[in-house]
Amino acid sequence: MAEKPNPLAVGETAPDFTAETFDGSTVTLSDYRGQKVVLYFYPKDDTPGCTKQACNLRDNLATLKENNIAVLGVSPDGNESHKKFTDKYDLPFPLIPDADKKIIESYGVWGEKMNYGKTFMGLQRTTFLIDEEGVIQHVFKRPKTADHTAEILSKL
Repeated sequence: MAEKPNPLAVGETAPDFTAETFDGSTVTLSDYRGQKVVLYFYPKDDTPGCTKQACNLRDNLATLKENNIAVLGVSPDGNESHKKFTDKYDLPFPLIPDADKKIIESYGVWGEKMNYGKTFMGLQRTTFLIDEEGVIQHVFKRPKTADHTAEILSKL
């Protein structure tokens, strides 16, 4: 039997990573030191819950920036899917491809899930609020997709 997702905990150092996005830019988590980061892991581009969550963060990005918070999204989808999702919903923050699940697994958000009585391996929607020093400040294990920004701001 596979393990259930076991996300990293508050107080742990967020694992650094470097990835290339669909537009050819490179994103490295440690480049964001000095500001807070919302690192959100979501299962799949252009699905109802993932779209609600991305659009909530998009619509409230100015407020997040006012609080010195950058937003990064990670999913197992590839760059072609991320480009379509970004273009369709005008998403102004990087979406990081992780088809090999190295980042996803380093944060402990991949594992056995159950849906409609079926068990399968998948990504557990999880958001990490990372502080200016790269330490996890809060873990949202089941974020409210349509009201995620308010959840984040309530933990500042």
